Amino acid sequence: MKEILETIIVNLVDEKEAVQIKELEGEKSVVFEVKVASGDMGKIIGKQGRLAKSIRTVMKAVASKEQKRVTVEFIG
Repeated sequence: MKEILETIIVNLVDEKEAVQIKELEGEKSVVFEVKVASGDMGKIIGKQGRLAKSIRTVMKAVASKEQKRVTVEFIG
């Protein structure tokens, strides 16, 4: 799951080496904390948060196959 999120994020940003994804796994849930360079934060969130919402939707679909709940947090 982390690899899919990392692929999406890395392809959206300019500073690929600044991408950090921290995975906090619980029994039935997974939390991903995504850190990118401050200049790339707008590219990840998108206009009115549409891109961020789309990323979360894709991750929820992937997590549902593993019967888990997923949360994606974008940290500036």
